[in-house]
Amino acid sequence: MLDELRAMAVFAKTVELGSFRAAAAALGLAPSVVSHHISQLEKRLGAALLYRSTRRLSLTAAGEQLFEATQAMLHAASVGLDAIAAQTQAPVGRLRVTLPAFFAPSKVLDAIAAFAQQYPKVSLSMQFSDAKQDLVKDGLDLAIRVGALADSALKSRQLFTMRRVLVASPAYLQHRPAPTHPEALQDWDWIGLSIRANRKQWRSPAGEAAELGFAPRIVVDSLAAVCALARAGMGLATPPRFMVEQDLLAGGLIEVLPDWQVTPLDVFAVWPGNAPAHGLTQRLVTFLYDQSASIEGEHRRESW
Repeated sequence: MLDELRAMAVFAKTVELGSFRAAAAALGLAPSVVSHHISQLEKRLGAALLYRSTRRLSLTAAGEQLFEATQAMLHAASVGLDAIAAQTQAPVGRLRVTLPAFFAPSKVLDAIAAFAQQYPKVSLSMQFSDAKQDLVKDGLDLAIRVGALADSALKSRQLFTMRRVLVASPAYLQHRPAPTHPEALQDWDWIGLSIRANRKQWRSPAGEAAELGFAPRIVVDSLAAVCALARAGMGLATPPRFMVEQDLLAGGLIEVLPDWQVTPLDVFAVWPGNAPAHGLTQRLVTFLYDQSASIEGEHRRESW
């Protein structure tokens, strides 16, 4: 069928321009290739399509019927291509996005809302889940992901760096001596997150690196639950700073080892490799990147 469709397009161009040579020049083909396509069509149909003379071409009755059908075919294809091209050039269409649930009360969602306000003809379907989704299997256009990315056929762009903070409740810290080094936390209670490894890394103001593996007392699959359990005095946690900023200000949580910086996590936009370069997905990625850069500056984007 593909061969017939190609031959029909060649046939239509030949009729339109009135000669094999003109059609060949317009299509970037040799005249013999144009002649071959039309001959194959005539063989397939068992009927002559063109009367050939040294000066001109004329259509047979079968040729006129096929030319009419071919024009309808080409018009339908042109309309379809133009409609899709218009969607990629103008912000019209639908985007399906997945992002971690803990970003719901964050400036990431504010940025997506700003995108929706700027492009009112774009509809958004968003999934909030701390579990990683399969973009291709689940039919998603874009994912916001945290931490190192696995090698894959997906495309990605780093958006910003997310600061974390080591916290515990005042009640939990009340009967423990203030630690001076991460190694002192080995036997403390930890609240684990199932999607993250049970290992933490720090860096001191002097540049000293420290790493600690631990066996969490409680493991959950939600960062919101991690924060709630930390407030309830169940142990140490390293949530994103924005999630506990108000608790730190109100005294509901206390920063542990404030002179040591928990290794921050990079946040990426990830999307299927076959997404068009100028489509809606890329437009949203660029918008999020520009928003993150405007908050903390071009080289320091850590306040999300």
